[in-house]
Amino acid sequence: MGDDNAAEMKRTLVVVCWDPLWSSLTSVLEDNPGGEGIGVALSSAGPYRVCDVTVDQRSLRLLSVALGKDSNPEAIGRALDGCFRSVGRGAVMFLLLLRGGQYTEEEEELVWVLRERFGPEVLRFLLVASLERDTVVVVDVLDDGLLELIRLCDGRFCRVTGAPATRVELAALHEVVERTLQENGAGGYSREMLGEAGRRNTEDTAMGLLTEKLLRAEEQQEAFREKVRQREEERGRELEALKRRQEEERKSEAEENSRYQERKKSLEEAVRSHAFMVQLEMNGAPDPFNLSLSCLGVQDDETRKTSIILLGLSGSGKTSAMNLILRRADQRYSPRDPHPGPKEPRPATTRCHGKEVRHRGQRFLLVDTPELLDEDGAEDLEVVKDCLALALPGPHVFLLVFQTGRYTQGEAELLAQLPKTFGPQVLEHSIVVFTRAHDQTSRSVERHMADAPAALQEMVRRCGSRYHGLNVGESRSALSFPQVKDLLAGVRRLVASHAGEPMASRRFPTEELRKRKERRNVEDGF
Repeated sequence: MGDDNAAEMKRTLVVVCWDPLWSSLTSVLEDNPGGEGIGVALSSAGPYRVCDVTVDQRSLRLLSVALGKDSNPEAIGRALDGCFRSVGRGAVMFLLLLRGGQYTEEEEELVWVLRERFGPEVLRFLLVASLERDTVVVVDVLDDGLLELIRLCDGRFCRVTGAPATRVELAALHEVVERTLQENGAGGYSREMLGEAGRRNTEDTAMGLLTEKLLRAEEQQEAFREKVRQREEERGRELEALKRRQEEERKSEAEENSRYQERKKSLEEAVRSHAFMVQLEMNGAPDPFNLSLSCLGVQDDETRKTSIILLGLSGSGKTSAMNLILRRADQRYSPRDPHPGPKEPRPATTRCHGKEVRHRGQRFLLVDTPELLDEDGAEDLEVVKDCLALALPGPHVFLLVFQTGRYTQGEAELLAQLPKTFGPQVLEHSIVVFTRAHDQTSRSVERHMADAPAALQEMVRRCGSRYHGLNVGESRSALSFPQVKDLLAGVRRLVASHAGEPMASRRFPTEELRKRKERRNVEDGF
């Protein structure tokens, strides 16, 4: 029982220093006159080095991991993280060890990694120590960078000179540790603090990326305005015969500016949407798209429905993917499902048709389509109008379906046609789906992506690197339920990134599409 209490009261200092300096520190601690009430025991715990120090029956554990100056910041952060997590019970603090009071760029990098990985709270539990025995140079005046660090650490700085002052210095170090724990929390730096620092880093990274996009957009707008000013100066010097050309150029510029303004508005909405989703997730709130609709009093009407159009060549697995989503959206996979026998090949889809499914309280309308291009490579206008009409009030999302391991010239032509058919924003509303017809589970979709042709990889990148895999084979379906769940979660994220708004299409009037949908419903008996 006494040993347990001792373990609970043990103070652990995670020593942050380059590898050779740890050996110098342990040598100084071992080299002290006997009979002074000092005990030093060296050991190891896996990849970590341990030095247990006892001064006047008060114990202190020093824990270190080998840090090489050739390690990158990410490797250093992982090493410090693992060292901290290896500590069992007891209070934990950090000790930055310097040689001779020298605070170089290499030590500044260690402090930077420590603050990035553990958050600014780590400074409340950080001590700075200068090892000043067996060093080539010992500075008498600390530089401004080290003085600022000591100020941020509330003045926690000590020197280790070794015998005969070892006992006094270790006793002073122990007193600093105890006083720090009394002032900042007896438990020291905790795993909860580390988890909160990790969450903040993730949120800051995501928000930083969106902010960077917005800043780039503003820079592009300023460059565009400058370009317009230069063109206007040139036009002022042109002859009267060029007036008609000037009017055409102004019209083109106005259209370009309008498209840019729409893009900027979309980015601003994405920033607001992401911030809103982060806040809702922190507060445990429901899906933001459903929340905004319920606040407006809208329930199961057309505006709450998320429309999804599946596009791809014949044989890509569009219909199989759609049927799989319909089966798995609200069902759980059961190992007692009957084992199906051989099945006849499905005929190719010849006309657009839509089906609804409900998942997690939200309605999804899936629209299957035949091929958009005819044998001559021209778009089938009737198919385009049909799928847009059935997807009203959408479309919100396009699923671009490819069979795993196949990328043909026809599929390349289809991808080149999509912006012309549906508008330049179509890829911003698209998710790539790779289907596996025979339960090919031996290779992950990520490995297939790594081996895919460069043109396909570039297309996926233009779709925001959004892609999923679906096992549509019917011999086994154990993987299909989590795959469908992940795919619908990706659909929700994409819809939320556009604030729940469908993709705008100016090619066909909404009223024309609505009448076409009504005619289709009458023909299909709805």
